[in-house]
Amino acid sequence: MSAQRAAGDEVDLRTVRRWLWIFIVCLVLSGLTAFPLQHETEWLADTLDGSFLADRFPAAVAWADRVRDGIAGTDERYPFLAYGTDWLAFAHLVIATAFWGPLREPVRNVWVIRWALLACGGIIPLALICGPLRGIPLYWRFVDMSFGVVGAVPLLIVLRAIRRLEAASRFAAGPA
Repeated sequence: MSAQRAAGDEVDLRTVRRWLWIFIVCLVLSGLTAFPLQHETEWLADTLDGSFLADRFPAAVAWADRVRDGIAGTDERYPFLAYGTDWLAFAHLVIATAFWGPLREPVRNVWVIRWALLACGGIIPLALICGPLRGIPLYWRFVDMSFGVVGAVPLLIVLRAIRRLEAASRFAAGPA
């Protein structure tokens, strides 16, 4: 293998690992934020209520207030329902561990990246189907769908770099 190709492979490997770490950290942070929902929604609603956004986006501020009140009321009367978001948080943490394989051996574990891209794509129909059933405002469904779109960006960068690594390894192996 030429020195130039080896340098390119090293750049691709660093790219894969850098973007995967960013993706993993975001998954973990997203998961951890599912634990203190009541405190987070109180903070968000209180912050929005006194901000300049209250005049510009009153529907969004009203939605934040409604969510805060709903979570507080539910937690007061039915605290066991928060156990569902505990499992949501746990699922994010477990999913983050699935990326250990691609971090170590990206070509061999490219299936994890493809699976994650499918999951990102699945966010869109979930939000469009379940959002109206649960009374979620359209603008908030777009916020939810943005997680799938934003999450797909680093995964597509990673997939492209893995494809280059895979092609380089086939080239280095020579004719079959």
